[in-house]
Amino acid sequence: MGYKTRNVAAPMVAKTLPISVLVSLLVCLCVTSHAEDSGMDNIVTEKKAEESHRQDSADLLIFIMLLTLTILTIWLFKHRRFRFLHETGLAMIYGLLVGVVLRYGIHVPRDINNVTLSCHVNASPATLLVNVSGKFYEYTLKGEISANEVNEVQDNEMLRKVTFDPEVFFNILLPPIIFHAGYSLKRRHFFRNMGSILAYAFVGTVISCFVIGLIMYGCVVLMKQVGQLGGDFFFTDCLFFGAIVSATDPVTVLAIFNELRVDVDLYALLFGESVLNDAVAIVLSSSIGAYQPTGDNTFEATAMLKSFGVFLGVFSGSFALGVVTGIMTALVTKFTRLRDFPLLETALFFLMSWSTFLLAEACGFTGVVAVLFCGITQAHYTFNNLSPESQDRTKQLFELLNFLAENFIFSYMGLTLFSFQSHVFNPMFIIGAFLAVFVGRAANIYPLSLLLNLGRRHKIGPNFQHVMMFAGLRGAMTFALSIRDTATYARQMMFSTTLLIVFFTVWICGGGTTQMLSCMHIRVGVDSDQDSSMTALDGTERRSNKHESAWPFRLWYNFDHNYLKPILTHSGPPLTVTLPSCCGPLARCLTSPQAYENEVQLQDDDSDLILNDGDISLTYGDVTVSTDASGAHTSGRPRGGSSAMTSDEALDRELAFGEHEPVIRGTRLVLPMDDSEPPLALPPPPTSLPLLRHRE
Repeated sequence: MGYKTRNVAAPMVAKTLPISVLVSLLVCLCVTSHAEDSGMDNIVTEKKAEESHRQDSADLLIFIMLLTLTILTIWLFKHRRFRFLHETGLAMIYGLLVGVVLRYGIHVPRDINNVTLSCHVNASPATLLVNVSGKFYEYTLKGEISANEVNEVQDNEMLRKVTFDPEVFFNILLPPIIFHAGYSLKRRHFFRNMGSILAYAFVGTVISCFVIGLIMYGCVVLMKQVGQLGGDFFFTDCLFFGAIVSATDPVTVLAIFNELRVDVDLYALLFGESVLNDAVAIVLSSSIGAYQPTGDNTFEATAMLKSFGVFLGVFSGSFALGVVTGIMTALVTKFTRLRDFPLLETALFFLMSWSTFLLAEACGFTGVVAVLFCGITQAHYTFNNLSPESQDRTKQLFELLNFLAENFIFSYMGLTLFSFQSHVFNPMFIIGAFLAVFVGRAANIYPLSLLLNLGRRHKIGPNFQHVMMFAGLRGAMTFALSIRDTATYARQMMFSTTLLIVFFTVWICGGGTTQMLSCMHIRVGVDSDQDSSMTALDGTERRSNKHESAWPFRLWYNFDHNYLKPILTHSGPPLTVTLPSCCGPLARCLTSPQAYENEVQLQDDDSDLILNDGDISLTYGDVTVSTDASGAHTSGRPRGGSSAMTSDEALDRELAFGEHEPVIRGTRLVLPMDDSEPPLALPPPPTSLPLLRHRE
């Protein structure tokens, strides 16, 4: 029974001590032994916790050192003017090197205390309670381990330490990247090419998704025929793969474009498409997940309509949530005195912007769409209410967070190639995926460009189309969508293939951007603040027209300029002027005192939504002398203040000068921004007026 060991001194003690005293002594010995065991267990637990803390700190230090090394190398590349490798590609290389060292260069000795026991259950619970001698211990599920890796648990544990939870990417790293894209959007060129950008982002992404999905479905069928498929792979999986790899992220190309100052319309098309199609891709992937046909049917109309409804509902709900959050922030910053405390103002702006993402995810919408349009709304309204210190702080803060998060993700991509435990590399699937990605990109760009050129005054030339085709890189969003779910065989194979696609496009396509621009004869050195003319199909440059702006945008601008801007910001004409006289009390309540001060000159740094060819106008007191493109000039007296100006004149005036308005004492000078024609000579001032000196 286990009690056969005798203690020789026990009978002697029994002869001299009473039985009650002996029992008490034995109880004390048992309690003392149990207390000593508990104390030893606590010491062991504390040591393990301390070791785990040190290991976590070392893992984070690895990524900090990766970012530090990347920044120093970026400085060297910029100093030497190397453009063949962008910082994101460099971060991926450093991540690969660290992954190789962690995978094959470091071996953790096996812990002799590890015990492997077999327990037959029908499912793998997320949390397991183990009863050890009456004490319960909680264990959490970390993932499946293959039979040949049972003896390498310690090494796998170290690799898991440097493998982050996918929710870290969605809730911490993605929000500042997406928000910065919307907050730093150059709306002048974005809105001028709005129709084309929406076509590429919405219609093009859907076309690319289905083209890639159909090609991959054919590849999967072929793999089944030759016996190269090791698990289930359905048609919806193929469409899901098409959705996640349709999200372009040409951060490498855009960085080179910005450095070389490439044609602003080409930059706007690529940047606008990449910003919006990330949002479309993530909503499309969730809609495909909702597509569940009954039985073995590949296509079912009811399920298709349900997925389409989910797409519209999620996108519109996320859009509305982002805009409402931005408007709420604008109202708070307008009707409070937070601008007197720039630190509090910046903190509120930061928290409201970030909470938009989390609120959308908690409500079942898509945080990427919500935070993107929140950023656009914040830039259009809230930015004008911030103090100068907060304006600079918010711009620099989100620019820094975007830089660190983006490089962290690309470093982690390289590391994941070796740290991820469930890679599935299938040569046939990889070759089919590369073919499908390029065919899907071509089906997006070329047919849509042909259709768009039918209605565009300034055509998207073949050279622009080839560059857009070449610049369809995959990046952070594709990686984040693929790593979010790697539970099944199909998702694991998608993730492994997606990594290779990202590596190839960033290194090869991103590295060859400069050579591609030279080959396609794309002009560089263009001032982004000047009006640029889209290259026509015949290679000639055409001058942009004043009335190029679409009438829906002009209607929206008039409504925004006359009503929304005065309500939400300190800019715009006072509501006492734009609203009917019966709304006088409400107008005086909603109009800020700054609006009356800024009635003549709007204090909106980002008012240049569209660049038009306005006339050169000189204002001398109440006399306006205008010079049109032909050189003729006219003069006249306005019938009222700026409030008497028509909405079209206000649009042309505000969008014409933007941030580039040389101020002359008593004179407003608006210069043309078309570099395709020589500058026009200014008419001499009237002889009755004294000469005016420029204000320094």
